[in-house]
Amino acid sequence: MRETITTEGGYLSIETGAAKPGATTIVERKGLGHPDTLADHLAERLSRAYSRYTVERFGAVLHHNFDKLALLGGASEVRYGAGRMTAPVRVLVNGRAAPVCGGEEIPVEEIVEAEVRAFFAERLPEVSEHLDITFNITSNSSPGAVLTGDVVPDRTRWFNPRSIDDLRERRIRLSNDTSLGTGWAPENPFESFVRELVDHFSGESDFTLSHAWCGSDVKLMGYWDGEQADVVLCVPQKSRLVASRAEYVRNTESVLAECHRLAGLRLPGAETRFRLNARDVPEKDELYLTYTGSSIESGDEGVVGRGNRVNGLITPLRPMNLEGANGKNPVYHVGKLYNIAAQRLAQRLYEATDGHAEVHLVSTTGQRLDQPWRILVRLSSPDVETDKVQALVAESLEGFPALTDELVSDGIVLS
Repeated sequence: MRETITTEGGYLSIETGAAKPGATTIVERKGLGHPDTLADHLAERLSRAYSRYTVERFGAVLHHNFDKLALLGGASEVRYGAGRMTAPVRVLVNGRAAPVCGGEEIPVEEIVEAEVRAFFAERLPEVSEHLDITFNITSNSSPGAVLTGDVVPDRTRWFNPRSIDDLRERRIRLSNDTSLGTGWAPENPFESFVRELVDHFSGESDFTLSHAWCGSDVKLMGYWDGEQADVVLCVPQKSRLVASRAEYVRNTESVLAECHRLAGLRLPGAETRFRLNARDVPEKDELYLTYTGSSIESGDEGVVGRGNRVNGLITPLRPMNLEGANGKNPVYHVGKLYNIAAQRLAQRLYEATDGHAEVHLVSTTGQRLDQPWRILVRLSSPDVETDKVQALVAESLEGFPALTDELVSDGIVLS
């Protein structure tokens, strides 16, 4: 059953008794050292660092976006028990940021460079001294500033405000784009297992702490039919900590044993098959052996928006969109805010109805941020009180200022 309600900004459609997702699942996740994840997380880090600086200095987040950042892979030499970088990783910092407010200059490039170097020192320390940072940061205004006389159009001040009073969003938050935010809940056991397994090998865990050779450029593609799972997994090893081909092979056996251990805990009773580092040809020493633990060292590229979605997974059989959320302005960029809000709302609706929930928020550029043009809520539960759904939707849309504060303060990790 569908009920469509006219809202102040558009329409809210609530579907109840919607079909639950089938058991068949295809899911991908890219680990912390994957070039696309690196690009996503670095872009978001730059946005938060710039936001914090401008809030501390001026009392507001000034206009910026770093969501077009790209990483171009370097080159390396890999040997058993050794390795080195032979060409740097290029960091293309593409975007816009206000370089001044009220006559006070903002050290944009200094902020960016410090964050880039700190990020790689934490994430891939072997790369941190082999970076070539290119700044493509402008302060050009958005389209719409038509000159009709001597009056300066407001839009030309977006990236050169006389004070924070020139920031229109301090009076009213308007959507910067026509975009879509998508969320759904709950994850099925296999999707949760994929998230945990990739984090287990690419982040800090008991396994990685006791196996220092384990690199972080982990990638997983999985297929699940409700009873059986097939997983293709790539886990790199760091060359200076692997003395021989035989040692590399023993390490892969350790990874596979850990995969089966975790599958037994998280997918009890299911048959789970793993293929690890499927491109390896050991007899030719063609192995996923890297100096840094990431393919960014050897020609691979990373681009914002090509990695995990906001919920951390890539799920083509689930509703999803291709928005690159990381690095966008946390105040009014709907490509970021609507995706987070939709995911949170879906989780709350799932908890409230004990059934599958799916949420789509569609904006219109220039319309109030808290008044989406279209809101679609799909619930598998047949008996749902629509007024309660409306109340949860309204509460979610009123929460954008608090969501901005969370983003600026590192309270949210995207993807």
